[in-house]
Amino acid sequence: MSEELGHLVPDVETLAQRLAAVDYLVDEGLATSMFLGLRLPQPLLLEGEAGVGKTEAARSLASVLDTPLIRLQCYEGIDAAEALYEWNYPRQLLSIRLADSSDATLTEADLFGSEYLIRRPLLRALEHPGPRPAVLLIDEIDRADDDYEAILLELLAEASVTIPELGTITATHPPIIVLTSNRTRDLHDAVKRRCLYRWIDYPTPQREVDIVRRRVRGASETLAVQVADAVARMRGSDVQKPPGIAEAIDWVAALSLLGIERLDAAAVDLTLGSVLKYDEDQEVIRAAGLEQLVRSSG
Repeated sequence: MSEELGHLVPDVETLAQRLAAVDYLVDEGLATSMFLGLRLPQPLLLEGEAGVGKTEAARSLASVLDTPLIRLQCYEGIDAAEALYEWNYPRQLLSIRLADSSDATLTEADLFGSEYLIRRPLLRALEHPGPRPAVLLIDEIDRADDDYEAILLELLAEASVTIPELGTITATHPPIIVLTSNRTRDLHDAVKRRCLYRWIDYPTPQREVDIVRRRVRGASETLAVQVADAVARMRGSDVQKPPGIAEAIDWVAALSLLGIERLDAAAVDLTLGSVLKYDEDQEVIRAAGLEQLVRSSG
């Protein structure tokens, strides 16, 4: 890691303070994992339920370091062409036609130079010119197919990739790599061995209140406490998609916009779509009784 980053983030406590300054609150364990990811440096794999702040960890880290966040959103079927690079075939074809029209000679090396390369997020992160390394977020890696993980191994281990036509490209400023997973499937051991690991759980109710009030300026503490308690009750119920921190923030923002300062059954009924995004989950909560939800959180 550069001396500049070492000066910016000299220890775990300083990193936690700088993250708090951009409204991302961390406990000591997560702050330590993020610090080690920076200082070793080593990729950091964050696992946890959807909505606990894994993606936001990478975004906040980029903000703290004042460096670009390069995000690769994983999905089923993603391959090297979307993640790493692909060749600009239309431009190559145009070059061939122009050469034919002028009786020029083109070699394979002419057609497979870096100017014909379309750089996807992984390669862009490796080639980031600095002076500080980019933060590379490989988001929801568990949504990709098993075979996709093999694409990442060289990158995770050596901060480099091999392009057959060009050779090995190694980062001058190796990116700070954060991988996230909702653990919908187990990742290969080869990926985990190359990473630091941290499980992120839902925050305590008091920490969630602090997070919500930082993100929704002007929200009353009473409302934030009631929402945090109600959201915790929802997470402990039979809903299929428990609400995350982002949903708690959305809920408080919606209630505040409507001028609601205390949570009651009528307010929950009006704004339930801010926190539960599936009709079946809303039915579960309604069947249990909105009054009970509010009474429990009061």
